[in-house]
Amino acid sequence: MYQILSDNLIKMNKKIKHFKVTDPIESVLHALDEDAGVIIDNVMTDDQLSSIQKELKPYLKQAQNGQDNFTGFKTQRIGALIARSPTSRDLAMHSMINQMAELFLHDHCDNYQLHFTSAINIGPGETPQILHRDRGVWGGYVPRKIETQFSAIWAITDFTFENGATQIVPGSHKWDKDREPEPDEIAYAEMKAKSVLIYTGSVLHGGGENNSKESRLGVFLHYAPSWLRQEENQYLSCPPEIAKDFSPELRKLIGYSKGGYVLGFYTDPNDETGELESVSPSRLFNDQRDKYSRIESASELVKESLKKGI
Repeated sequence: MYQILSDNLIKMNKKIKHFKVTDPIESVLHALDEDAGVIIDNVMTDDQLSSIQKELKPYLKQAQNGQDNFTGFKTQRIGALIARSPTSRDLAMHSMINQMAELFLHDHCDNYQLHFTSAINIGPGETPQILHRDRGVWGGYVPRKIETQFSAIWAITDFTFENGATQIVPGSHKWDKDREPEPDEIAYAEMKAKSVLIYTGSVLHGGGENNSKESRLGVFLHYAPSWLRQEENQYLSCPPEIAKDFSPELRKLIGYSKGGYVLGFYTDPNDETGELESVSPSRLFNDQRDKYSRIESASELVKESLKKGI
């Protein structure tokens, strides 16, 4: 009986558009602008899938379930993925995803950063998570005309309606904040392992209900403008003694860089040379000076401090 009801519900509900890796990025972003949620199929390699499953396994063995009905009493969460999982680093740096993130976010920032990492494992018997917008992490203070996030959920297992595929309400990023969806307006991010769901910080979404006997595992990697505080504190989750072994590009992505001319500088309190006064965090690792080390024109800097239309 359950299977008949679920099949009928899936047929009635809205669908999330699927794309191939070879499809033009512009087409994917156009659909994302319209619906605020799209799926790109078969992005990971077989080796990446196998590796990340092995890397996460020991942490899943010790991870506890959530303690409330938002985090889920039968759902595990694992953070610090950049420090713990080499394959997660590769996914975070995926060229196609980063190209899309930059194009999607660039209207409201000069740079973007990795905002959040988590492996979320929805266990059998889990109830559906309340629908929410991720931009709420900043307390609702960021104007809605500014899109705050470009988010990716990498499918480590198949995502099905039965095992808790992410709920997405296509188009809800354009709704009044108090409007609630009808059941047939909710889509389910059904996708095969190795695929990725892309969605925005303004779309209503939530973890699905798991009525299967298997867990549903996804890796969440979210990106946001570099002038917003990161949801996951990367400097504690991935401290300098770990980050020193990363590429300069990955260090920049997780926040070991300046987000503007003076945004995010640091001073080494033990420096006796005067060379590490108000510098980019990249200097921790002897990286080359970033593009904000010098300015061409002070007047241009002041002029750019107020953007048109904001």
